Amino acid sequence: MANVLFDEMFDEAKREFIEGNYLIAEPILNQLILRNTRNPEVFQMLATIYYDKGQFNKAIRTFRRALEIDPTYTDASVGLSIILNDLGRYDEGRQVFEEAQGLLDRKKGQTDPWLEEKLASKHEEIADLYFQYHRYAESLDQLLRALKLSTRKTEISMRMAECFVKLGDSDRAVRELKGIIKDYPQYLPARIKIGLVYYNMGLMAEATEQWENVLYRDPHHAEAKKLLKMAQAAGITQVGAV
Repeated sequence: MANVLFDEMFDEAKREFIEGNYLIAEPILNQLILRNTRNPEVFQMLATIYYDKGQFNKAIRTFRRALEIDPTYTDASVGLSIILNDLGRYDEGRQVFEEAQGLLDRKKGQTDPWLEEKLASKHEEIADLYFQYHRYAESLDQLLRALKLSTRKTEISMRMAECFVKLGDSDRAVRELKGIIKDYPQYLPARIKIGLVYYNMGLMAEATEQWENVLYRDPHHAEAKKLLKMAQAAGITQVGAV
């Protein structure tokens, strides 16, 4: 009977949490903790609520409690790493997540595509945080880790190219984008982006060629039209469509 009541309370708390009704979810989660639960998800949800309320110290303690119960619980490790990043404790935040992933990798001992995609998305979340705080090298490192795990190669590679641009390494950005175009010739965002990199490098003919390639494949592409007009306004002579 006690287990049935616990399950009902947990389901209610999770439902309210997902719907964003934190005022309802929080007291239920605290009741579950008073019942000595060892479900890490209970602590992870409560820690997220504390984070939302700006109670960072309580959130950190509660996320750590979730990880004490299950050191491989990635939702808790990511939540904790996000708070630590928000507080400027970047290296500590990265270490928390990477330790959890290392433990999980050893625990699994085999490839799990669903799990690898989930881990990749967590690396991308951390990459977003580093990028937000202009720590582009660290963001790039996280994207490289995500790239090894995910099947979403084009999307992650595009973000890596942006990191190279921010780091002032336009040549690396171009190589990254050329790799995408080689593997996926019809992926037009890579052609748009490489054109912008060329444009900012002063390679106007190369930039124009890329945007005209986009219009050759999609004559109604609004962004490519806009960029070509920008090039023309800068005195650039169009080259023929390829």
